[in-house]
Amino acid sequence: QVQLVESGGGLVQAGGSLRLSCAASGSTFSRYTLGWFRQAPGKERVFVAYQRWNTYAYYVVDYAGSVKGRFTISRDNALNTVYLQMNSLKPEDTAVYYCAAAVSQAGSVSASMYDYWGQGTQVTVSS
Repeated sequence: QVQLVESGGGLVQAGGSLRLSCAASGSTFSRYTLGWFRQAPGKERVFVAYQRWNTYAYYVVDYAGSVKGRFTISRDNALNTVYLQMNSLKPEDTAVYYCAAAVSQAGSVSASMYDYWGQGTQVTVSS
């Protein structure tokens, strides 16, 4: 079983940057699909980014249109950690951010396809 713990959230001004980390324990996940989701107050949990293992590109990434070009997902397999670098932050990025892992190597934007979840870390972007 994989346990995930997010960190790095906080308060930042619009236009600033944050780097979220998600450390895993219990199992390694070098070939797992790793994703980030977020949930704003009163809203549903939505997809942000994922990274999946692929034999051709090794890791393939996808992003929600709202964050493409601003956010970058990456991982460090030696540390069992996945990161979300967030640049040019906007107030509408304010949410609780969750990391997730899926045994499946097929990337998915659906939260229901992920097997393991962290508890979330708050990101607040002020205007």
